[in-house]
Amino acid sequence: MTTSSLPTFLALAATVMFAASGSAQSAPQADIIFVHGNILTGVHLRAEDRSATPARVTGIAVFAGHVLAVGNDDEVLTRKGPNTQVIDLHGAFTMPGFNDAHTHMAGAGQQKLTVDLDNVASLATMQEKIRAYVAHLAPGTWVLGGGWDHTKWASKALPTRQDLDAVTGGHPAYLERTDGHIAVVNTAALKLAGIDDTTPDPQGGKIDRDADGHATGILREGPARQAVQAKIPPPDYATRRKALELAIEDALSHGVTSVQDFSDWDDWLVLESMEHEGKLQLRFAEWMAFDTPLDVLKQRRASHDANDPLLHLTQLKAFMDGSLGSRTALLAAPYADDASNSGLPRYDQDKLDEMTAERAVAGFQLGFHAIGDQANDMALNAMNQGEFFRALGTCYDAHTGPFPRSPPLPCEATMIARARFRIEHAQVVLPEAFQRFHDLGVIASMQPSHLLTDMAWAGQRLGPERVKYAYAWKSFLDHGVTLAFGTDYPVESINPMRGLYSAITRQNEAGTQTFEPQEKLSIGEALYAYTQASAFAEFRETSKGRIEPGFLADFVVLDRDLTKASPREILNTKVLRTVVGGRTVYTAPPAEATH
Repeated sequence: MTTSSLPTFLALAATVMFAASGSAQSAPQADIIFVHGNILTGVHLRAEDRSATPARVTGIAVFAGHVLAVGNDDEVLTRKGPNTQVIDLHGAFTMPGFNDAHTHMAGAGQQKLTVDLDNVASLATMQEKIRAYVAHLAPGTWVLGGGWDHTKWASKALPTRQDLDAVTGGHPAYLERTDGHIAVVNTAALKLAGIDDTTPDPQGGKIDRDADGHATGILREGPARQAVQAKIPPPDYATRRKALELAIEDALSHGVTSVQDFSDWDDWLVLESMEHEGKLQLRFAEWMAFDTPLDVLKQRRASHDANDPLLHLTQLKAFMDGSLGSRTALLAAPYADDASNSGLPRYDQDKLDEMTAERAVAGFQLGFHAIGDQANDMALNAMNQGEFFRALGTCYDAHTGPFPRSPPLPCEATMIARARFRIEHAQVVLPEAFQRFHDLGVIASMQPSHLLTDMAWAGQRLGPERVKYAYAWKSFLDHGVTLAFGTDYPVESINPMRGLYSAITRQNEAGTQTFEPQEKLSIGEALYAYTQASAFAEFRETSKGRIEPGFLADFVVLDRDLTKASPREILNTKVLRTVVGGRTVYTAPPAEATH
C-alpha cells in the first residue's frame, strides 16, 4: 500500500476487529451503505470455500474504500452514522467487480484515437475509413490504427501495400491486425524502413512477399514490424493520457474494476501521474517486458510501492509465438490448412531457459504468451528448469502444485513468495500439458471471448485431433489448474459478458455454431475465473474478488442476475453501476438504467 493509505488501512483493521468481536456500537461508522440489493458476495463459488460470509446478502457497508460489513439491510444499517450516505440498489443484482487478467489498455485507447478498423466487414470498408481519416491529416503525418481482421471478410485475403497506397495519398501507413501480431504497411512506410527485395526475414519474424519476391506490405511478428515502428514518432504525453482515459472509461462502463495490463513504460508513467492527481479510477497491475535488461527491470520494480492497491507492477511478459489467426502460432506439427507452415518461434529454447532462470531467481513473476502447442511446451520447459528450482527451493501446495521459494523462506512463508508463473492464452496444448501445468503450479490465463471469433476457422487451422485440446477451459480445471479469465482487449471487447457467454455455451454469438462443447464451464466456474482466480494471478486474492469484510469495495451492479439468466440474457446484460473503493465511478445512462 502507499504511505498515504496506511492510516486508513489501520483504521480498517481496527474496524474489522471490532466487527469480529460483535461490538457494533464501538466500530467506526460507514462512509457509504448500499441496501436492498441482490448481492452475490463471491464466497462459496467453489466447493472447498468454508467462509462464514453468506453467499447472498442485501446490504454492504463501506469504510475507507473497503468492505466494513455485509448482511441484511438491518445489519449493515447498524453502521450508519450522521454522515453516512445510503444508496438503494432497488433489488438489482450486485457482484464483485470483474478483474480482467489480460489487457493492452494503452493500445486500446490509441486505437480509438487513430483509424479504428475493429469489425470492418471488408477491404473496401477498411479503405473507406482510411480515406476519410487521411482527408484531415497534415502532410507527412503517419496513418496509424488497427483492429482489422481479414478472417471476417468474404474474401479472407490479407490486405496489401497496394491496397493502402490507393487510399493513403502518400502518407506512410502502419495498420495492425486485431491480434497485434501482423501489420500491413504501405509502400511509403516500407521505403522509410529500408525494407526492399533484398531485406532478409529477421529471426522470429517474416516479411511476406509475392511471387516476384516483392514485399506485399504484410509484416509478421514484432521482429519484422520493428523496422517500421522505429520510424513512427512516439505519442506525446497528452496523447498517451487521452488514450488511457478512453480505455479506462470503456472498462468501467463494462463493470471491470481491475485490469492486468501490458502497455509501454511511458504509459505506466502516465498512470503514475494520474494516480498522484487522484484521477485514476481503475486498478492496474502492470506488466514489464521480459526482454528488458535485468538491471532496468529491478530499477523499475523498486520505483513503485508493490503494495499500492491502485497501481502496482507484477509479471514480466514474453512472447513465445504469434497467433492462430495470423498463422504465426507455433505448432508441434504443421497447420492443417497450410502444410508448409508450423508458425514462428520467438526464442530458441536455450536462450529462453537462460533468461527465465535469471529473472526467476531475481524474484520476478513470469508470464509467457503462448498460443500454439509447441509454444506452450517451450514455456513449460523454461519454467521447469531444475537449476533455478534448486536455487529457490521447492515446496508443494495442494492447490497450486509445486512452486519455488527464495532460500530464506520456509514452505510456510506468505503467499507473496510463490512464483505464480503464468501462461497467457494457452489456446492449444499437447494432451500431457494439463498435468504439467498442474505439477508446476502454472496459471492458465485465458480469454474465452477469443473463441467467439476463432471458432469460425480454428478447426481448419488445427485439424480434428488437435482441436480437442484447444481453448480447453474445463480440462484445465479438471486437472486442478488455476484458470484466470480476461479479454486481451482490444483484440476482443473488454465486455466480460461475452467471455461469460462463451465460457458457458462454447457457441458463437449467433448461436449457430458450437465448438468442442465438452469444455463448457458452469456460470459459477466462469465467474470465479473472472474475479477470484484473476485476483490470485496478481497476488491480490486477499483483497479482491469477494464482497467480504476487509476486501476492497469493488463491485458492479447489473440489470439481471447472472446466476439465473439464460446465456442469451447474459450476453445482453447491462451495467447499471460500477463501484471502485466504495466510490461510484460509472452509472448507466438513464435510458439503460432500469433499476
